[in-house]
Amino acid sequence: MSKDEKRATQGTARKLNIRLNKLGSEKYSTGDIVFVILCILVIIICLLPMVNLLAKSLSGSDYLVKREVYLLPKGFNLGAYKTVLSDMKYIRAFVWTAFLTVVGTLLSLTMTILCAYPLIFDNLKGRKVFNIIITITMFFNAGTIPEYLLMQSLHLLDNPLVLIVPYCLSVFNMIIMRNFFFGIPESLRESAEMDGASFFQILKGIYLPLSKPVIATLALFYAVGRWNGYSDALMFVKEPKYYPIQLLLYNIINNINSVDVATQEGFTTPGLSESLKAAVVMFSTIPILCVYPWLQQYFVAGVSVGAVKE
Repeated sequence: MSKDEKRATQGTARKLNIRLNKLGSEKYSTGDIVFVILCILVIIICLLPMVNLLAKSLSGSDYLVKREVYLLPKGFNLGAYKTVLSDMKYIRAFVWTAFLTVVGTLLSLTMTILCAYPLIFDNLKGRKVFNIIITITMFFNAGTIPEYLLMQSLHLLDNPLVLIVPYCLSVFNMIIMRNFFFGIPESLRESAEMDGASFFQILKGIYLPLSKPVIATLALFYAVGRWNGYSDALMFVKEPKYYPIQLLLYNIINNINSVDVATQEGFTTPGLSESLKAAVVMFSTIPILCVYPWLQQYFVAGVSVGAVKE
């Protein structure tokens, strides 16, 4: 090795030692340590119920009756999952809920964008009045009975459209979208207008491409809300074929411990009933959890976008 190579090697080693010494000399404050500990505790608290449900769904009935299952399954058994996957009412409710989630999310995003976009224009006549009327709906509601009578007069009772149309727009999400549109520089819109672009061309060519973070965030909000929704189906739907998975789960949890339901499902012990409840909960929860990793980067960007000012 030549002298120049030795000098270069020694210089690189010296720089590396300096960086390592700087990293080793960094001190974390007490607040940082407490914050990390609190985050770890919150993560554990959120994960423990899911781990317990998973263990119950995979455990034998004898161990469940004795209440010996906590975090690890005992007497490994897939009988509850076989029951869920072999019963058509679970599969039908799962597919129907997935369809409602996809269609409802797309329709809600379309309505949210079309409602938020016009409200950013200063020359829109009555813009302040529209904003006030829209905001009032966030704080005042007619109630359940008038809502039921409205659905009845619209002939939406026992109609699958009752699970899509009435809740296709969230005012809160629309305000988030509108505020995001306000954050896009007006110079981009003005330059497009000078080039002769129409309002819809500006929306398609400028606002939508720049709004991917907030669109992904709101899509996640709408999808989770529709997937977890059951109160609208409970009030307005009587046909079991239109039951979403959460309403089916609600009925199972309320009735699974009764003798009639246990006999109908082919169970004879409370342990198997507990295993079935846990399996259905896991069956209905895991799919929506799988959506988060795909939208995580957009979700973080959409949540933090308001912290950056032009």
